[in-house]
Amino acid sequence: MNYHKGRFLTSFGSAGQLPPSQKPEVVFAGRSNVGKSSLINSLFNQKTLARVSATPGKTATINFFETENLIFADLPGYGYAKVSRGEKRRWAQLMEGYFAQDRDIALVLSLVDSRHPPTQDDQMMVRFLVENELPFVVILTKIDKLSSRQRQERLEAIRGELPWGEQIIFLPFSAQTGEGREELRALLDQLEADLLTEDVEGEDESC
Repeated sequence: MNYHKGRFLTSFGSAGQLPPSQKPEVVFAGRSNVGKSSLINSLFNQKTLARVSATPGKTATINFFETENLIFADLPGYGYAKVSRGEKRRWAQLMEGYFAQDRDIALVLSLVDSRHPPTQDDQMMVRFLVENELPFVVILTKIDKLSSRQRQERLEAIRGELPWGEQIIFLPFSAQTGEGREELRALLDQLEADLLTEDVEGEDESC
């Protein structure tokens, strides 16, 4: 996949505005200020592809990016306390509306801050993904903020802190140092290759 050619596509502020999936979608989900925008910029090696804000709760829309064969959907961050109840409700409806649609979701990247135990919202997200049989990987962000000892402790602890933790794939990631970027790209490259193979096989069967 040519990550340098990844580009911003469009944004939507309500589920009713969302168009049908045009390509398989990779979804970024996580609480406010977990580092979704920084991960997107690091993944595509573009400093300003996704806006990074020091103020949590700034992403109030679903932002779409694309490469040749995939769409990337950046969902609003959840769990931020300092917004109105009405705004929280709108975010929840937007996220729920996205997942409720018949979308071509190829993979969900569920981001969790590696420095802290998963929040209740993090646990609910993982439970939702498992119960709805959506393929996902947990990205442990800001891993560079931990010492070697803290890192080992958190990697061991989180398997008991998330539902089905022993069965989850965890990927430590740092937008600052680049740790985990090549592993994430390799995962996405394999996903893209598998999807393209499925398309070719489907065309052969229809002939």
